[in-house]
Amino acid sequence: MRWACPEARSTAESGSMGSEEPGRRTAHPVRRGLPFESRLLLLALAGGAPAVAAAAILIWSRSGPPEIAVVATAGIIAIWVLGGIRLRDRVIRPLQTLSNLLVALREEDFSFRARVRRPDDALGLVLSEVNALEKTLRDQRLGAVEAGALLRTVMAEIDVAVFAFDGRRRLRLVNRAGARLLGRPEAGVQGLSSVQLGLDDLLDGDSARTLDRHFPGGAGRWSVRRSAFRDEGVAHQLLVLADMSQAFREEERLVWERLLRVLGHEVNNSLAPIKSISESLTILVGRQALSPEVRRDIQDGLSIMASRAEALSRFLGAYSRLARLPKPKLQSVSVGPLVERAAALETRRRVAVRPGPPVEISADPDQIEQVLINLLRNAVDAVLEGAGTVRIGWRRAGRALEILVEDDGPGLTGTENVFIPFFTTKPGGSGIGLVLSRQIAEAHGGSLRLDNRTGARGCVARLLLPLTEPPVELSV
Repeated sequence: MRWACPEARSTAESGSMGSEEPGRRTAHPVRRGLPFESRLLLLALAGGAPAVAAAAILIWSRSGPPEIAVVATAGIIAIWVLGGIRLRDRVIRPLQTLSNLLVALREEDFSFRARVRRPDDALGLVLSEVNALEKTLRDQRLGAVEAGALLRTVMAEIDVAVFAFDGRRRLRLVNRAGARLLGRPEAGVQGLSSVQLGLDDLLDGDSARTLDRHFPGGAGRWSVRRSAFRDEGVAHQLLVLADMSQAFREEERLVWERLLRVLGHEVNNSLAPIKSISESLTILVGRQALSPEVRRDIQDGLSIMASRAEALSRFLGAYSRLARLPKPKLQSVSVGPLVERAAALETRRRVAVRPGPPVEISADPDQIEQVLINLLRNAVDAVLEGAGTVRIGWRRAGRALEILVEDDGPGLTGTENVFIPFFTTKPGGSGIGLVLSRQIAEAHGGSLRLDNRTGARGCVARLLLPLTEPPVELSV
């Protein structure tokens, strides 16, 4: 859109050349008196006054009717005044145009441009420079808007919790991952204090550290980074939380896989000849005439060799299951029937089911059911020798589902060892059930933790899984 002599914006709105903004110092003090337009008109009239006076003298000095002299004098004066007004307008209109263009730039309205009639004169140069300034500011604003949109998209999509607190430690900015970690919607946490959010201790101490922490939206080992910045002159703190648990455990799993390949190669090289020799000796012993005692000793030894080889083979098979966990096949699963089905499969002790709200999750039902079976089996093992009970229930925890399995057993003696592969306190246990369960939970974007119950005897297992987002209904 091009604008030559705008009438839409008044001179009062756009300001005059001598106006100043409150609080801003000018190079020259403002002088009181006639406005610029009136002074310009007076200068134009003063420039033509000698010619008008000379013409009037010539007219009145000639003989003739006075009426003709009056009319001629009036015409000359009218032309003189109209010419001054026209000259004033020719000067004022470009200044008004320039003023309105500058107002538009100040208000970041880049839809106006001045029409340059002659780019080689002084006025044309000024308007050309203003148009060039408008293009530069428009490009800068577009770049800033695009950069801001990119930053907001990155902030929303990254799986790292980002929080910004003002000088009073009130939350001013949070991304989607941060709101999910707090277990609340983004709009519901804006303006809350760090104490209310449970993040006050993270704003003190070392700016870079690693700690174990349980949040409403997840638990694990977190990398904490904190830095300071200013927004509109006000000091703010930026807090970044990155979940390192899954990365650590993934690295741990890769180490286990490499160890498995080495163990598998070496142990299988030993298992094959042991098994072959034991079978050959068994056949040979059956053919030779040996005393019953010798034959029995040889057969017992061979039986032990075969059983140990079989146990070693089962050991390697358990390793393989840990290293080859398939990816979950996600589908919509109703939590209530899934929990009740898993509880019904435990036949050694009745499991009390505490119903929760009707919710659905996106998960692999077979894998999640296997996790619940493992947790219920451990809980029942803990109470088999006593009169304790086992309970299972579920509830909402922000945008996550929390499944709780409680028992009245003796509790855990060392919670730091429960997720170590092949560590077990049960006779005949494999030590991979809980490790496998945690891998399944993390593959679904959740977490699993075991703690001793607070204020009561026993243990509680907490399985956190993300809830399925409800569909958004659009009104027409």
